[in-house]
Amino acid sequence: MSKQTKTYLLLGVVLVIWGVIGFKVVNTLSPKEEPPIVQKQAVDIPRATTKKDTFTLYANYRDPFLGTLQNPNKKVKKKVPKKTDLPKKNITYDGLVSQAGSGKSMFFVTIDGQQHMMFPNQEVDGVRLLSGNVSKIRVRYNGQHETITLSE
Repeated sequence: MSKQTKTYLLLGVVLVIWGVIGFKVVNTLSPKEEPPIVQKQAVDIPRATTKKDTFTLYANYRDPFLGTLQNPNKKVKKKVPKKTDLPKKNITYDGLVSQAGSGKSMFFVTIDGQQHMMFPNQEVDGVRLLSGNVSKIRVRYNGQHETITLSE
């Protein structure tokens, strides 16, 4: 190799090295803008609840200080829950259709704004049609009996 070739080759290597160093300096002095960090909201994960293990101690042994047995046959008064007043349903009797020979009747009853065709002993929306005639019907709902007359 001639002296000139070596010089050009070394000059190229030096330019490449200084180019890499210059590139790193320029990137360090003017960094790219990073996108803002967005925090995600934490999601509440419902935890499975476990039922507590309960126990009861029955002290049915002789009292060491008094020398007597406790009476295990104590009468416990049970609390009877009071009936809550359930909302009254809006029920109207609109009429009936019956076949002349069969004796079966189909009654038109409106329950809370929706009209239903009901046969005796049929239950719709918790309302049971007990019986009926041309002028009135008997229904049962929420454990209560009610007589409803034909609406005009």
